[in-house]
Amino acid sequence: MTDLSKPPLHSTPVVRRDIPQPSVPDETVWGSDAIADMMRAMDIPYVLLNPGASFRGLHDSLVNHLGNEKPQMIVVLHEEHAVAIAQGYAKVTGKPLCAILHSNVGLMHGSMGIFDAWTDRMPVIVLGATGPVDAAKRRPWIDWIHTAQDQAALIRHFIKWDAQPASIPAAQEALLRAVQIATTAPQGPVYVCFDAALQESKLDARPKLPDYARYKPAPPARPSDESIDEAAELLSNARRPVILMGRVSRSEEGWADRIRLAEKLNAEVLTDLKVGAAFPTTHPLYAAPAGTFLSPGAMAVLKDADVVLSLDFTDLAGTLKQAWGNETIGSKVINVSVDQYVHNGWSMDHQGLPPMDIYMMCEPEPAVKLLADRVKPRKQVAHSRLPVPAVPDLIQGAPLTVPMLSKALKAAVKGLTVSLIRAPLSWSGEMWDIEHPLDYLGYEGGGGVGAGPGVSIGAALALKGTDRLPVAVMGDGDYMMGVNALWTASNAQIPLLIIVVNNRSFFNDEVHQERVARQRGRPVENKWIGQRISNPAPDLAMMARGQGMEGIGPIETGAELEKALAEAIKVVQGGKAIVLDVIVSTGYSAAMTAGLTRSE
Repeated sequence: MTDLSKPPLHSTPVVRRDIPQPSVPDETVWGSDAIADMMRAMDIPYVLLNPGASFRGLHDSLVNHLGNEKPQMIVVLHEEHAVAIAQGYAKVTGKPLCAILHSNVGLMHGSMGIFDAWTDRMPVIVLGATGPVDAAKRRPWIDWIHTAQDQAALIRHFIKWDAQPASIPAAQEALLRAVQIATTAPQGPVYVCFDAALQESKLDARPKLPDYARYKPAPPARPSDESIDEAAELLSNARRPVILMGRVSRSEEGWADRIRLAEKLNAEVLTDLKVGAAFPTTHPLYAAPAGTFLSPGAMAVLKDADVVLSLDFTDLAGTLKQAWGNETIGSKVINVSVDQYVHNGWSMDHQGLPPMDIYMMCEPEPAVKLLADRVKPRKQVAHSRLPVPAVPDLIQGAPLTVPMLSKALKAAVKGLTVSLIRAPLSWSGEMWDIEHPLDYLGYEGGGGVGAGPGVSIGAALALKGTDRLPVAVMGDGDYMMGVNALWTASNAQIPLLIIVVNNRSFFNDEVHQERVARQRGRPVENKWIGQRISNPAPDLAMMARGQGMEGIGPIETGAELEKALAEAIKVVQGGKAIVLDVIVSTGYSAAMTAGLTRSE
């Protein structure tokens, strides 16, 4: 985690809280009070919600029984943001928040966020409500359309577990099980749905709370000695081992162990922009800049490996195929992952089935630690590091590009500790140095456009009160689909710098349409139709200002960008959030363009 011994970025480490009037002492105990007590016992700091009548009982208990603290409510303007903020928080801390979604309609709104958290393997406790289940207790019309026979069926294919408890003891147990399952690797969202009538029922006495300490998840599983010994021997005797570092924790201890293993083996390392930081990009063993897809240089490194150690690498089969094409994979493959435990027949997020010579069904951290102790040091053969594409400087008078922006941002934050929360598809690894597990947090997981603002706010919430400057760079389409998440950052006083790289297009699909046009012999000049976000061009900075944030833009020159970045950093250091609308030329790296349009 980030170094909490350093002075905080600003002087407001806590989130702004609405303080309720104290309630008159009363011995009456409501069902939702007991549910709220269990939430407090589980040490959930925040609950994200958009108000809804189906959980009005629980809402009252959080406010008037618990005083809106431990957990504290944070209001969102769309249920998808509730889940996205919880996902962003988990990307930093590894710990879950609760997102409460109103009945079936709120669950449908939030389902995209749930799918993102699922594919990102992030723990989120999704709470919902339905009913009253007893039809005789339903209000006319509205209670009927907001009651479902099996509400969790809407999302069951992309959650780890769900429950609809019918009593308060069952509700308390369901919450305990929810946290246990969500935070056990592979982590992911879970769903507990409360009957509205159960929440609003009077209890004869306050139920005894279970001891939360007795229901926590198990520690990470340890691989067998046999598999560790076999893998250690294979790696120790390898001609050219390569380590693919994928979904790993934000732990500094795990970071140090991965460096120790790579150095002891003199093994080259490749990483992935889709997930958070796994290895320092400045290290001599870092073989090639990361991307969403492999660059030609990275493909060559991977194909020349005789032994590949994959640490829960996203889409291992597809990554190997990028290097080997239709040839048989010539490397020995050691796969360390528990991801198979959540693979199902509905979602194809499990990707292809990779060949494996050694398969350790455990998280990367325990395997890495054991391997680092047992491998034999390999001869220190000098690796010729691949040429890294030059990142261009700002050219005054020339149109801005994403690489130019990245270099200007690096210059502006020099001397500061930064967490790059997310990057757009037009980003590539050479644009940003990574030297700590919180330096970069990866994508949203499911390719769900619109997640960017919410996930970024959640990560900034987790970083609030630390020494880190939270920065998110996102595309204009992503920003506008999730733009009303910004109000929550203003309302809760969560400092954050959002930079929108605005090419006024859904450019990802321009690349696809150009490919189709070329295949069919049709005019590529038409690729922009149905893609551009112009006529009129939305005022992105005004959207931020309209929700209480600062906003600057549109920014079109290098001088404007340098000035705006300096001003924005001061705003965030002062405890506020700000958006910069930066107009950039369209364009992707060659590896990204090839990956988007590749057909085998």
